[in-house]
Amino acid sequence: MTTTAAMWEARAADGRGADLAAWVRGTALPALRGSAGLVRTELFGAAGDRVLLITWWAGERPVPVADPPAELLGRPVHRWSFTSEHVE
Repeated sequence: MTTTAAMWEARAADGRGADLAAWVRGTALPALRGSAGLVRTELFGAAGDRVLLITWWAGERPVPVADPPAELLGRPVHRWSFTSEHVE
């Protein structure tokens, strides 16, 4: 079975990192819950008010994470998908 990791990364507008992370927890994550094939989600914060969400999917195409309200963003959201090649 194919496993895909979908990465969603956003840089918050100045001083809005906590608000952006709260939006992910309160809006983006609930929208993904119950999606077919969703195995795991993990939310990270980083310097520069960056927020990273990684979702793992089994045998299904990843469901895209929505864009947050524009006032929370310092730049457009970046998205990448990766297919698992090797696990130990």
